[in-house]
Amino acid sequence: MELNDIVIEFIGTDNYELSPITDGLINTTYLLEDKDQGKKFILQKINNHVFKQPDVIVNNHLMVNEVLLSNNYQFQIIEPIPSLTHKLLVEDANGQPWRMLSFIENSVTFLTAPSLQTAFEAAKTFSYFLSVVNTEQLPALEDTLPNFLNFEKRVADYKSSLKNAAPHLREKAKTEIEITNQLLSLPDQWIEMEKNNQIPKRIIHADVKISNILFDQSHSPLAVIDLDTIMISTILYDFGTMIQSYTNTTPEDDGSAQNNFNPEMYEAVKKGFLFYLKEKLTSKESDNLDYAAQVAIYIQELRFLTDYLNGSVYYSTKYPEHNLDRTKNQLELLKGLREYLGV
Repeated sequence: MELNDIVIEFIGTDNYELSPITDGLINTTYLLEDKDQGKKFILQKINNHVFKQPDVIVNNHLMVNEVLLSNNYQFQIIEPIPSLTHKLLVEDANGQPWRMLSFIENSVTFLTAPSLQTAFEAAKTFSYFLSVVNTEQLPALEDTLPNFLNFEKRVADYKSSLKNAAPHLREKAKTEIEITNQLLSLPDQWIEMEKNNQIPKRIIHADVKISNILFDQSHSPLAVIDLDTIMISTILYDFGTMIQSYTNTTPEDDGSAQNNFNPEMYEAVKKGFLFYLKEKLTSKESDNLDYAAQVAIYIQELRFLTDYLNGSVYYSTKYPEHNLDRTKNQLELLKGLREYLGV
């Protein structure tokens, strides 16, 4: 089944327009405009090398939407749209699963926070989303990415990639490897807290970068998007990755960035994150927010470096050193945060 067949399977007409959306690193995404109906949708091929059980993504999405709807959630909700044969996933000729989602008109996204106020509003929106979705009885979400937040495994994978890397890759990443190795014990406390059940299990979004909030033209939040990674884990990860995303004053792949950590943004995001969650967090969670921010940036850097040493097989890359530039950028961000925190 070719792309044209996939489109017709969902909307029943070949009178359409497809425009690629290139922000994502994992899935292949298009804006689909049905010219007959005058409607727009998101059409997406799920990367089933990363998400090995695409039906779990769809089921989790539906369960979360149900919780949001039953708790008078105030933002717009992205709905999965079934095909004309009532399937939420349609496979192409290569066995790749495609889905269609509702589209929110007149929305904008940002790769980096354009202002302190926008960052605060985005963090506050995620805070609200997390406070609503974490009801007393959590839905039975399945894990779409087994071991995604297994930091012990992330460190082991890095060590393995370092051992098995092509010599020229190891040489090019020499400085970054040295810094990474100096900080290898940074996630240890996190790993221990999880092992000893010192931090509660909660529903988390797990990909709370600012580009996963849709805003209107005046920069007011409209929706939380991309629920593919939603899972049950520690909410510390969402705070940490918010900091990793929002406080960076440069694009994530700017390898020559200097002083790319914005401390004012850090405080704005923390204030937004705590807006709806402050009373719901345990003291262990509250006390470890600054630490979580460091670990989240470090783990992301570790993942970029691991992929680079493995020959860039996981993240989409546009040139050979793309993952190395991402690594450099994250290390600079971590350096700025740690200096700010006085670590």
